[in-house]
Amino acid sequence: MHPLFEGMLLGLTLALFFGFGPAFFALVQTGIHRGFSKGLILAIGVFLNDLTVVSISIVAAHAVMDSMHKHQLFGVIGGIILMIFGFLTYRHKIVVNSNDEVINISEPHAITYLIKGFLLNIANPFVWLFWPTVVLGVAAPFMDTTSDIILFFAGTLAVVFSSDVTKVYLATKIKGYITDKFLRLINKIAGIILIIFGIALVIRSLYESGIL
Repeated sequence: MHPLFEGMLLGLTLALFFGFGPAFFALVQTGIHRGFSKGLILAIGVFLNDLTVVSISIVAAHAVMDSMHKHQLFGVIGGIILMIFGFLTYRHKIVVNSNDEVINISEPHAITYLIKGFLLNIANPFVWLFWPTVVLGVAAPFMDTTSDIILFFAGTLAVVFSSDVTKVYLATKIKGYITDKFLRLINKIAGIILIIFGIALVIRSLYESGIL
């Protein structure tokens, strides 16, 4: 499959199953209380954060991945990390704050929303572990060709950003369905899918190395 389409498929998976963290609540809350334009600026900030983390991960990966053997090794490691994430996600408990104080977005200036969006995930360890795992594991086959890795993550980040903008636009409709039960179901589904992805990544890496 073309790297752009593989990246878009990954982005769609992230948007559907892993897009209900702090950024989701911030986007929804901002869209409801501050309007689409402010929510869009916040989404751009979140996008810039993802782009930064992905870029750092790619640069770091190039420093350590200099052979196909290492690609396969990191594929196995990445798969194991994804399975651990999947288990933790499945077990994670979420409680919706009924007074809508998940994240306080109160500053009126546009630049503030951009900065808040960028900083939302800076302190989120999942982001700093997940994106490097994707780079080292899922995207490893594309690392040898600059154009392929750019196309892969262009597709991924474009779909994720589009989903964030959609969340802002549909914020008033989505909010009524965000319940504890709904988020617990999403978490369990996301956890199972992460575990499946992890197992598939390990099997693929072992197969390419000739062990299987």
